[in-house]
Amino acid sequence: MLNALIVDDEVLGAKTLEMLLKMHCANVHVMGIVHSADDAEKSINGIPPDVVFLDIEMPFANGFNLLQRFKKHPFDVIFTTAYNEYAVKAIKHNALDYLLKPIVPEELVAAVKKCEEKRIIDPDGYKNLEKIISTLSQKVHKLPVPSPDGIVYLDPDNIVYLQGDINYTHIHLIQGNKITSSKTLKDFETLLSSKQFFRIHKANIINLSYVSKYLKGDGGEVVMAEGSSLEVSRQKKSELLALLAQ
Repeated sequence: MLNALIVDDEVLGAKTLEMLLKMHCANVHVMGIVHSADDAEKSINGIPPDVVFLDIEMPFANGFNLLQRFKKHPFDVIFTTAYNEYAVKAIKHNALDYLLKPIVPEELVAAVKKCEEKRIIDPDGYKNLEKIISTLSQKVHKLPVPSPDGIVYLDPDNIVYLQGDINYTHIHLIQGNKITSSKTLKDFETLLSSKQFFRIHKANIINLSYVSKYLKGDGGEVVMAEGSSLEVSRQKKSELLALLAQ
């Protein structure tokens, strides 16, 4: 019997996966469902699962950000994703398992079977997991941003912060101008380096290099190099201050 933890910010998606596991994978026991990286970290540190069904695209901290918090990975990982082509290619390259949403029962059964077989051969966890985390967390040299007349390739070092606006993202540059993209903030969060960029709020991702001041408050505010003041959510305050202290 495999004890599984489902990590997905979409409630319906998590419940659907739980239902599919009950219907098609009798050897899997869903020990819990959480909807954020922070709650997942608490659950894993409490009662470690055998396998984590991990959504890649989540607000505040994505699936790869979560895995970076663990020095060792005694649990197996089956990634779930709706559209992240970049992540899927990296997962394939590193021979880790993943499920594309909407999840097909036959693919779910195959992934679970692979997980079971792997645990017999390699009970210490995926040897390639650290490699894939490193690969996907590396700095993006050029960030592709779709525009009305083509694609603009931005140097991440020129980005001060990104501001979500429903299904659009406004990218504010150090030169003082901004570019609006039809990609969501969640899309960019997965592509940008977690060592350089941090989501301080559901609406904003900042370049840590351009923080000039932190103002105290419930969550507080950051003042960016070009003068913008951005709200920090209370939940992200401690992590932000820790990153800025490095």
